[in-house]
Amino acid sequence: MERAYHKWFSKTLEKDMELLVFGHMGEPVIFFPTRGARFYDFENWKVIEAMREKIEVGKVQIYCVDSIDNESFYSDAEPEQRILRHGQYEKYILKEVIPFIRKQNKDKRLVSAGCSLGGYHAVNIAFRHPTLFTKVVGMSARYDLTISLPFFDDLFDGYFNDTIYYNMPTRFIAMLSDKRIVRQIKKMEIILVIGLEDHFLENNRELSNALKNLKIPHQFYEWNEEAHRPRYWRQMVQIYL
Repeated sequence: MERAYHKWFSKTLEKDMELLVFGHMGEPVIFFPTRGARFYDFENWKVIEAMREKIEVGKVQIYCVDSIDNESFYSDAEPEQRILRHGQYEKYILKEVIPFIRKQNKDKRLVSAGCSLGGYHAVNIAFRHPTLFTKVVGMSARYDLTISLPFFDDLFDGYFNDTIYYNMPTRFIAMLSDKRIVRQIKKMEIILVIGLEDHFLENNRELSNALKNLKIPHQFYEWNEEAHRPRYWRQMVQIYL
């Protein structure tokens, strides 16, 4: 399995950013890490190994990006600064990572995928920029970071503004009225996966219902147990990516 390490100084984030690429061709997948995880963790957790056959035959090419969650959502900065830093991370993906992928891979498709907080990143960026993506897969994710749940706090400490609103998929999809954007989202293949005992289950159902109300086709799967661990993600990526 072809593996390549890349690192460059991001002008957007003003820091060095790293990523790993697995595979030589196929449908390109931006794979977002879990909360506080790094670009190499999916490899360490054998999630990449679970896709070995697909990668080796050139069905998919996986781009494991790094995160800056500890500088945004999980930082000690003021809430307004947290969402602004997240916006810079999104810009890094849009202006640096995607152009890098386009130079590496001529396949016109593009998948956004992730697990846990990475699933949030995947779904949020795909729904905000639907013309760039052909498929999105969110696994074990929360799509409204402003809600408080057992063991999971409101990541903005009660603070709320329009920027936060437009980065919470459950919220902005439920109120989406722009028919042009709805048509664009409908063109994507959308897959949401969550465990029946996961704290994020109801939030996933809420997002699925919001999509249904807009008649946006999507696949929604509820797995047994919590299904919020690498051993489950190893199974999920084999099925959904």
